[in-house]
Amino acid sequence: MAPTRAGVRGRATANDAAPAAWTFFSNHAHVLFCLAADPSMLLRDVAAQVGITERAVQRIVADLETAGVLTRVREGRRNRYKVNPRVSLRHPVEAHRNIGDLLALVLVGMA
Repeated sequence: MAPTRAGVRGRATANDAAPAAWTFFSNHAHVLFCLAADPSMLLRDVAAQVGITERAVQRIVADLETAGVLTRVREGRRNRYKVNPRVSLRHPVEAHRNIGDLLALVLVGMA
């Protein structure tokens, strides 16, 4: 069989995947990254940046608040979000690290 766009003998190659087909981080992480970089960002703007609905962002923010990762502070008619960097990551594989470690790794150059 001749090589094709999908690679030799029909096997997919890394170049064949669409850029947005999957990511290394969940939407929860993406929302956290946005709010850590800009604590007063509107959830509508977070949704646009992450590529999900505003309602999905609201649910994720509620999850992060429940887990103690985020605290919502009301400032007039707007919200500001404070991240607790000491909260441990949730999966057993990375539970030895905390939110602050993750943010330090990802947010370099983001602001």
